[in-house]
Amino acid sequence: MEKKRKVIFGQLVIGPPSSGKSTYCRAVSEHLKQRSRNAFVINLDPGNDVSLPYSPAIDVTSLITVEDSMNALHLGPNGALLYCMEYLESNCEWLFSELQKLCEKEVDPYLIFDSPGQVELYVHHNSMKNLVNALCNKQRPFDLRLCVVNLTDSHCCNEPGKYISALLTSLSSMVHFELPHINILSKIDLIQKYGKVGFGLDFYCEVLDLNYLLDRIEDDPFFEKYKELSKSIAGVVQDYSLVSFVPLNINDAKTIIAAMRLIDKANGFYLTNIETEEQLQRFFLDCGESDFDYSKYYNIRETML
Repeated sequence: MEKKRKVIFGQLVIGPPSSGKSTYCRAVSEHLKQRSRNAFVINLDPGNDVSLPYSPAIDVTSLITVEDSMNALHLGPNGALLYCMEYLESNCEWLFSELQKLCEKEVDPYLIFDSPGQVELYVHHNSMKNLVNALCNKQRPFDLRLCVVNLTDSHCCNEPGKYISALLTSLSSMVHFELPHINILSKIDLIQKYGKVGFGLDFYCEVLDLNYLLDRIEDDPFFEKYKELSKSIAGVVQDYSLVSFVPLNINDAKTIIAAMRLIDKANGFYLTNIETEEQLQRFFLDCGESDFDYSKYYNIRETML
């Protein structure tokens, strides 16, 4: 009789540099532990070899680092990082062995993978995709069920061009990985740090009619020549109709809970423990939020008025 595989849930955290991936991993792991969930962070960034805001359960820098690759192969930072990820892909059994030891030792571990910030790894380079596919292979003794969590810095909302670019990158990542996918607008508490945004939070999170956004591109000769390109890109995003965002303030437990609710639904965790959903509903009711859908944005809306 075939032995039933142990099911392991987790998330693969991706996003451009400075979008807050490592800080997110620390905050979410601490939040989950407070809720009696056995969370562990795995560092997959070979450039994160100086200081991390968390203690990784598994650290790829014990296998290879960007600095060592630069020195040994005379590569630049970006080339060295790509080499490291290709090396990790070729030696994925090392990572699997470490994960297997962790999963056998711990009870119901929840895995959070912290990834590098180079966008090409998530839109066209295949090393990360191949690595994830290898880890989720049905031949493995445990069944790894991941959700991709894509972080985008909310300052992109301050400029139409940046926002449209972020939409296209998010869409490319969704198509590239072919996994359950949640897009997050990080640092939402700082959204107006670089200037007042043109629309309400719903517009940027739900990705409403982008024609309104295109009308706000500056009437300047420098930007004018990109209007048609921006219009075409916006059309692609709207035709796919896949991209939406969840707002996140890492210092606000409500936004973390709202994001985790969606992530748990995406990777199927909530189906294994229906009490998780009931606990979240009670939490928002205790906070005076009777409408959970409205509570996705709750008082963030008011701060943007």
